[in-house]
Amino acid sequence: MEDLVDMIRVRADLAGSEVVLWWTGDVYAWAPDSGPHHIYGFEGVNVARAVAVEGGYELLTREAAFYLDPRSREILDQWDNKFTGERVDVLHVWNDPVNQRWPADGPYGPFRVPRVRIGEDVIFNTDVLLAYPSPLPVAEFPDNSGSDTYRAMELFQFFTRATDVDDPEVTDVPCTLSWTRVAPWLPWMRMADRPGALVYHCRGAKLAGWAEVPERTRDFVAEHGPQYAHAPEAWSGPNETSWTYFQKHAAGNPSFR
Repeated sequence: MEDLVDMIRVRADLAGSEVVLWWTGDVYAWAPDSGPHHIYGFEGVNVARAVAVEGGYELLTREAAFYLDPRSREILDQWDNKFTGERVDVLHVWNDPVNQRWPADGPYGPFRVPRVRIGEDVIFNTDVLLAYPSPLPVAEFPDNSGSDTYRAMELFQFFTRATDVDDPEVTDVPCTLSWTRVAPWLPWMRMADRPGALVYHCRGAKLAGWAEVPERTRDFVAEHGPQYAHAPEAWSGPNETSWTYFQKHAAGNPSFR
């Protein structure tokens, strides 16, 4: 139970207040005999609320993130695909919801999160290894999907001060974070079954509130999805991903197919 409570304190707030995580970084293309290539910047926010439930906690979140020109750092509308020679429309990340259930004792045993104490710091890490049927079967999405199985890795590290973690009165532990993601080509890139992958390399922090999110990102969210400035009020599902979001948009927008 200690790991669960501490991770809620680090990732969210044990008292149930909204918590904003912000990150920024870059995306690289990794292909056989090519590159690696720096193809985008990337910046986003996740707003979360932890809710105590029987047997553990629910983490209620939604997130928005945007692909940027790697040099100017402006939010992209279109992208020139150097691999195919095609200009494509960019579909940003608008995932609502992104909810998780964290049971104190689940099907694989008690909740555990590895941590390392280095001097006055404590580092928590969570490695999420994913493999499940793709929402975009190749037969239906030959230009957008290279496999009927979605495979990816989401690798998180949360950096905290030992004095905060050791104090049970601190319900909302300040942290900075790193996030690395290895994933297939994005569907809107129209890479079909070309071999290769994307590597995301980002860093960020838990902020004091929405007002600390960079102004450009706050403005973009306010214009295109103001609900993303707040966490969900209640559990809902299924979770949205870039793949399911693309599936919905492709149905009504032939330019993505």
